[in-house]
Amino acid sequence: MYTVPKLIDFSPAALDSAVRELLSALDQESAAVGSENDWKAFRDRWMARKNGILTQLNDLWLKAAPGPNKRDVGQRVNELKAKVEQAVDATLARIQSGVSSGKLAAERLDITLPGIRRPLGAEHPVIKTMNEMIGVFRNLGYSVEEGPEIETDFYNFEALNFPPNHPARDTQDTLFIAGQESKPLRDRLLLRTHTSPVQIRTMQKMKPPVRVVCPGKVHRNDALDATHSPIFHQIEGLAVDSNITFCDLKGTLDHAMKAMFGSSVKTRFYPSFFPFTEPSADVQISCIFCDGKGVRDGAPCRNCKASGWIELLGCGMVDPNVYGFVDYDATKVSGFAFGMGVERIAILKYGVDDIQLFFQGDVRFLEQFG
Repeated sequence: MYTVPKLIDFSPAALDSAVRELLSALDQESAAVGSENDWKAFRDRWMARKNGILTQLNDLWLKAAPGPNKRDVGQRVNELKAKVEQAVDATLARIQSGVSSGKLAAERLDITLPGIRRPLGAEHPVIKTMNEMIGVFRNLGYSVEEGPEIETDFYNFEALNFPPNHPARDTQDTLFIAGQESKPLRDRLLLRTHTSPVQIRTMQKMKPPVRVVCPGKVHRNDALDATHSPIFHQIEGLAVDSNITFCDLKGTLDHAMKAMFGSSVKTRFYPSFFPFTEPSADVQISCIFCDGKGVRDGAPCRNCKASGWIELLGCGMVDPNVYGFVDYDATKVSGFAFGMGVERIAILKYGVDDIQLFFQGDVRFLEQFG
């Protein structure tokens, strides 16, 4: 590494030798520069105000020169300053142009090459189906409400009229948070088994009229198979006002099913049981694969098991007992509620034969819905 010598002899011959040595070092160090970081270090080494080589020339050569030699030394120092500045600028230009050694050639950027494209994603088929369903009810004047996935027993069961010995409270269905035994039953935490708790929370903070849909993820201790998953999604709806009847419920769901599956789809209601509705019903739609005929391509339709109908969701009029938990007057208001699985509808819409495909993250499957 070059260091500025302290001159004793200031004769022209001695000065010529010292200048040649400095310029040779300048050329060698310039050629070794291979990146912008190297160039910055090179520039500072030669041109820094405090301890750069040019500054050292002033101190060790010009100031140390005797009076008769100062003019000659000063002229040579000025010429060297110009050459150093020129060499520093030329080195930077060489790096930026990418023309030089093999190291720089490897760092060259060909701006004519196409850019790197980041592939854009698309809505997951479950989310896409959920948003379509939400859109149907938004058009009917419903708002959207969401709630926590970790719920208390009170919101998930008690306020929905589930008695303490109801089978849905069993650990075979419900995933409870560990270490809750010391708490009162209604305060124990669990993973919600449906989005119905959102309906209770909504009624607690809103007075009638209420029209909401409650989408979200739910959890049950179900074994994995083609039609069951421990994690799935639901959309539930609630309408509470004065003089709401079962006819309003039927008309709402019939319209929603036609909006989702086509105007030719028929709906049918038959008695069922849910703790939080009375009367309750299960809803079937005419099979969209065989047009409700039960036969497709000359053979019994497998999708509807040759019945012509597919069971899709549950519904009913809100049980008056539920109103007692949210301080509604059951003598003045009435309402209906319904709930459906999003994956079940997505399976019908897209012809998927295994619910697990929605959760395995296989891009080959998901990119079909982009």
